[in-house]
Amino acid sequence: MTDPTTTDLDLTAEVADEFLTLAALLESASPDVWDMPSLCEGWRTREVVAHMTMPARYSVPQFLAKLEAVRGDFSAMSDAVAAEDGALPPSTLLENLRSEVLHAWEPPGGGALGALTHAVIHGLDFTEAGPGIERRVPDRRIVQVLSGLIGPGVDNPFGVELNGVELRADDLAWSYGTGALVSGPAQVLALVACGRTVPPRRLRGPGAERFTQE
Repeated sequence: MTDPTTTDLDLTAEVADEFLTLAALLESASPDVWDMPSLCEGWRTREVVAHMTMPARYSVPQFLAKLEAVRGDFSAMSDAVAAEDGALPPSTLLENLRSEVLHAWEPPGGGALGALTHAVIHGLDFTEAGPGIERRVPDRRIVQVLSGLIGPGVDNPFGVELNGVELRADDLAWSYGTGALVSGPAQVLALVACGRTVPPRRLRGPGAERFTQE
């Protein structure tokens, strides 16, 4: 569960800070990082950033028009927009990450926590994919994200099957489930909860292989 003292305003501030932090990290990184593969299959960093910043470029009617053009297939629409907008100059994508429109956006039905999850997980899709950017998500922030993905009474929004394993963070006090141990940084466990397979040596324990790239 989320911390009952956390308000939507607190989460909105966390969302803005997350996007601004990612923009600063990308701006200071080698230009090569934009073309590095991410944890999203077929997407480089530039496609991930193009996807996560869509609300900064498209109004709701424009978004719905793009979705209607592919008969409601969100995955097809996401791939098309990522491919097209991923070709935008990095300076434009950085500007999008800093957009106040993006910072105020919330996914339909997801609220501020859904917006925070969107920002954190997609950021991890490129920061955890390779050596280009080193980053640890703040503890309070990643626990908030984990609380919206897995836990008592929480329906995993990605339909990830986690029966038979215990996820245990080794960098803060957090665990979930019973069974074969899967331990690692909390932010890597959040990726697992979203259905990602992660690079080797980021997870340990008898159950780690199930969630690790070959």
